[in-house]
Parts: sequence; C-alpha cells; structure tokens
Amino acid sequence: MTEERFIEVRGLAKSFGAPIRGERGALGNRVGRSPAVKAVDAVSLELAPSARLAVLGPSGCGKTTLLRLIAGLEVPDAGEVLIRGRVVSRPGWALQPGRRGLGFVFQEPALWPHMTVAGNVLFGLHGLTRDVSRRRLGQLMELIGLQGLESRYPHQLSGGEARRVALARTLAPHPHCLLLDEPLTNLDPESKARMLDLINQAAQLSGAAILYVTHERSEAEELGASIVRMEAGRLEQPSEEPW
Repeated sequence: MTEERFIEVRGLAKSFGAPIRGERGALGNRVGRSPAVKAVDAVSLELAPSARLAVLGPSGCGKTTLLRLIAGLEVPDAGEVLIRGRVVSRPGWALQPGRRGLGFVFQEPALWPHMTVAGNVLFGLHGLTRDVSRRRLGQLMELIGLQGLESRYPHQLSGGEARRVALARTLAPHPHCLLLDEPLTNLDPESKARMLDLINQAAQLSGAAILYVTHERSEAEELGASIVRMEAGRLEQPSEEPW
C-alpha cells in the first residue's frame, strides 16, 4: 500500500446460501442451507484519492455486495479491505461504517420518513454547534438546489428531490470517498442528468474519490470514470496502476 492508494481491496470474497427445507425425519422437518453462491469472488482493486472508478455489470453480478463489503455493511468470508493502509475489514470483523470516512448512496433514497429534509441531511453530523450545523445545511441545500424545502418530509418530495436529499446527507460529514450504488435507478432523463451533474460538482468541490456501480456505461462515461466490468462475482483483470 502506498500513499497513492486510498482504498485497497485484496482477494475479497463473500458467499450467501438460502435456507431450504430438508427431508422429514423422526424429529420433524429439518432445515438446511442451499449450496453457497459466491456473490463476490476473489476481487482485488485499488482506488487512488480523488479517482473515479465505475464497476459495470448486469444485475446480480455482485456489484452491490462489493460496495457493501467496502462500506463495512457486510463482513467478508475471505480477503481484506484497507483504507489509507489500515485494515478495516477481514474475515469475521469489520470496522463500523461510520468510522471509515466513506459516504454511501443507496439505490433508493432511504430517507427517515419521520424526519424533515433538514433532519435527514444533518443526521450523520454529531458534536457541531447549531450555527455550524445551520451553515453546513445551507451549503448543501444550495448545492442540491432545494433551498426552502428544509421543513418538508420525504413523502412531500418527488423521486428526484429525494435522491438529491440523500446525496446531501451523504456529503454532510465530508467523506473522502463516495460509494454510489445505481443512484439513478427509476429516475427520468432530466433527473438523471441533474443527479450526475450534482455528483460531479460534489466530487470536484470536495476532492472525494468515487466508486460508482451501474449497469449503464453511459453513466460511467458522463462521470469521466475508469471502467471495470464485473461478471458472476469477479472483476475483469484490473490495471496494475491505481485508478
């Protein structure tokens, strides 16, 4: 690991097995598990600070699981994840997601329905004075173009507005890398273009790296990202240099 690498993934693997009902015996129905399916299979990659990498592949190829492993939302069966040279995930253990300096944008906005827009955006910020929090909220609302909607609730937002609020929430704690999992799903063309523009602006302003998961090559190209393909849990042979 060198200073040129912010995130390093080494031989990462994760399998899942679905519960199945076994044969009926003297003690009743047995419950077992189906053969394990490797969602991520010996994946290695490196991401330099401020770099942009898109993982391109069809649904079910393991893209989302890979992001969740890097974010600390899943624990690997094998391999490890390093951030700035420090191991943050290994078999049986993962550092808490909130302590990794990463921001995760999910396929759906996943906003808290009982919180206002302001509450959702500032949810991940702790220990700040009211004035500092208010300034940060103002900066983010200006960035996403939703000034004046701070007191609205998620059910009062359009799909595109909710995605922008989710992006602002991710940006609030100044993450060093954005993990984006199909963030344009189910958006109309105008909303897609606006979200891509916002992601570009946010990365340029903050200097954050981007790891972007999609099945649409055009989205990766719009971001100016390097592209690596994923099929059946495995990446195509990556470059020897960090992206």
